[in-house]
Amino acid sequence: MLAALGFATIAVLLLVTMTKRASVLVALILLPVLAALIGGFASDLGELTLGGLSKVAPTGIMIAFAVLYFSLMVDAGLFDPLIRALLRAAQGDPLRITVATAVLTLCVALDGDGASTFLITVSALLPVYKRLGMNPLVLSGVVCLGAGVMNMVPWGGPTVRAMAALKLDSSDVFNPVLPAMGFGVAWVLVASYLLGRRERNRLGTLPLPGPATDVRQGEDERDAREPVASTAAAAAEPSRQATATTADGQEPQAIRSPGDGPGAVRVPPLPRTWLNIFNLLLTITLVVCLIQEVLPLPVLFVLGFAIAVLVNHPTWEQQQALLDQHAKSVVLVTTMIFAAGVLTGILSGTKMIDEMAEAFVSVVPDSFGSHLPVAVAVTGMPLSLVFTPDAYYFGVLPVLAETANGFGTDPAEVARAAILGQMTTGFPLSPLTASTFILVGMSGVSLGEHQRFIFRWAFATTLVMTAGALVTGAFPL
Repeated sequence: MLAALGFATIAVLLLVTMTKRASVLVALILLPVLAALIGGFASDLGELTLGGLSKVAPTGIMIAFAVLYFSLMVDAGLFDPLIRALLRAAQGDPLRITVATAVLTLCVALDGDGASTFLITVSALLPVYKRLGMNPLVLSGVVCLGAGVMNMVPWGGPTVRAMAALKLDSSDVFNPVLPAMGFGVAWVLVASYLLGRRERNRLGTLPLPGPATDVRQGEDERDAREPVASTAAAAAEPSRQATATTADGQEPQAIRSPGDGPGAVRVPPLPRTWLNIFNLLLTITLVVCLIQEVLPLPVLFVLGFAIAVLVNHPTWEQQQALLDQHAKSVVLVTTMIFAAGVLTGILSGTKMIDEMAEAFVSVVPDSFGSHLPVAVAVTGMPLSLVFTPDAYYFGVLPVLAETANGFGTDPAEVARAAILGQMTTGFPLSPLTASTFILVGMSGVSLGEHQRFIFRWAFATTLVMTAGALVTGAFPL
């Protein structure tokens, strides 16, 4: 009963979101609540919901301040040199931009954390895509492919869970599939080339921007194809920049913000060059601290944003204008994360996930035992849409491994097969992971559009890596 209810909840969720019958936010909240009521958990509904919200609260806090931090840095022009360099290297070619997106994602995702990967790559590259008029689904899709493959690293969530669940180490699980991961990286580059070629055919090769072109993102962004002098933009948009150089090159004076009156404290702005250097050093320090896990991620972003906003926007009026400008982005992303917490809290707290895992294992025929690793590899990516990583790796995987062991198959082979798709290539599409909503929210696309656009490419990544694992002997056919 509970298993059927759980599968039905996930199926209806995917159906209504992919067909746009309901918003993802509404579906994530109301469908699991309805399932809980049908299952007879009305009296526990409050506790189950709060439990789910509590688990995602740190992620929601992190994302709120991370979005504010990177939005501030985009407005301040931190990524402008990178954007101009990419545009010059790409020579206005969407194909080159798309391949560069894949390369950047593969590098950034080495830390094994999907949330930070999406925050960094989308913040840096979305202005480029907007400048060239490229489809944001290409950005979210290529980032999804690159982050999915790199989530296989030994310190990534799925591999850690697989090793912990079956009491194995990295040499048993990850090392044998490293060549297959190489196949996956190669496929990501091929897929990005194909997607980029499609964008090139749609848009053509666009003219290069001039050196003074303003390509910064903002709610009040000008025409994406109209060159705007940086100094003019600075003078016209004080809410986005803390200084404005005068035409004769004299030292800038303190900016009068709305609401400044007689007796108001004026804070002289830092020169633009020193402010850019400060922002760069602060961002590098933040990224290093994220990788080294010096402090919890929410704490790092809370502190980082507080320091950045104080230096870049020293007056109360400027700080308020920044918050007003980016409030919409923060609300859209964080509400999705908390809504996802309602779904996972109810599915886990009612034991629907556990029942779903047992039901799934029970339908595996005995004759399939010797071929179980291949079946696990192929089905792992689609099942990311159904099972949370904890439910699969701690609920489903041990039973599958024990079943395979009864047929003479090494349980380590089942673990290797699992990490080729389950919450690796599949996690950036799953509504059960909060980081998915970071990716789609910051890219400005809907979950259903993102899933429809990239699902077949992500599934192909798993198939390519499965073939690579078979060729290199990570597990037998």
